[in-house]
Amino acid sequence: MDPYKAPLNYREALSKATEMCSRSEKCCLDIEMKCREWQLTDEETARMLDYLKQEKFIDSQRYANSFVHDKFRFNKWGKVKLAYSLRMKQVEEQFIRLALAGLPEQAYQTVLLDLLSAKAKSIREKDSYTRRGKLLAFAQGRGFEAELALKMIERIK
Repeated sequence: MDPYKAPLNYREALSKATEMCSRSEKCCLDIEMKCREWQLTDEETARMLDYLKQEKFIDSQRYANSFVHDKFRFNKWGKVKLAYSLRMKQVEEQFIRLALAGLPEQAYQTVLLDLLSAKAKSIREKDSYTRRGKLLAFAQGRGFEAELALKMIERIK
C-alpha cells in the first residue's frame, strides 16, 4: 500500500474494479486485495463483491476455466499445479474440479510427453535410474501427476 496515494471512495473504486474485470477475468481475492490497496472498509468491499458477482463481472466458474485454459496452454502446467494455484486464489473446489475436467486428456498427455522429450535431450546423465528421477522431478515441478509422468517417461525410452 502506497502511503502517498489518497484512498479511493467507493464509487471510484467500483468504477476501477468494473474496468479491471471487463479487461480480464478476476477472482474475488484479486478484488479484495485491490480494495485493501484502495483503503476501502470491509463493508464496502463486501458490497462491491456482491455487486460484481450479481452483475456477472466476477464469476468463479468462468475464472477457473479461463485460468486453467491459459496456464495449461501457455505455461504448460499440470493439473496438480493448476489446482494448487486456484486454491491459493480461494476458488471453490467444485469450480476447480469442473475446470480441470474440461482439459482434453489427449492434449494433456501430449503436452507432458513433449515436455519430457525436450527435457530428456538436455539431460546428460547416463545412468537410467538417475535420468528417470530427473525427468520425474521435472514433470512434478510442472504440476503433472507422478503416475502419469512415469508412464510417459517409459514411452520416451
